[in-house]
Amino acid sequence: MSSVTIRRVVVRGRVQGVGYRAWTEDTAILNGLDGWVRNRRDGSVEAVFAGPAEAVDAMVDACRRGPDSARIDAVDVHPAGPSELAMRSGEDGFSVLPTV
Repeated sequence: MSSVTIRRVVVRGRVQGVGYRAWTEDTAILNGLDGWVRNRRDGSVEAVFAGPAEAVDAMVDACRRGPDSARIDAVDVHPAGPSELAMRSGEDGFSVLPTV
């Protein structure tokens, strides 16, 4: 079995009020990833993705495009670990978390 890759991304641009969180949740679930997504008060969207490296990389690439109604200005990608992943609701799956 392959190891799990965990990445945290922060997406900036017109990413709130355009369905970006719902799109992220749907896309991550379709790709079999665990993690979470949330809005941030600074107008960005933050997410953590966990799964096979290829699927995580594909999700990060998808975040650079986002849903049709979004405008992506920047995607910052950071290594993450189990503590960031543990912020989700429940022990597995993908969650939408409250704004921070």
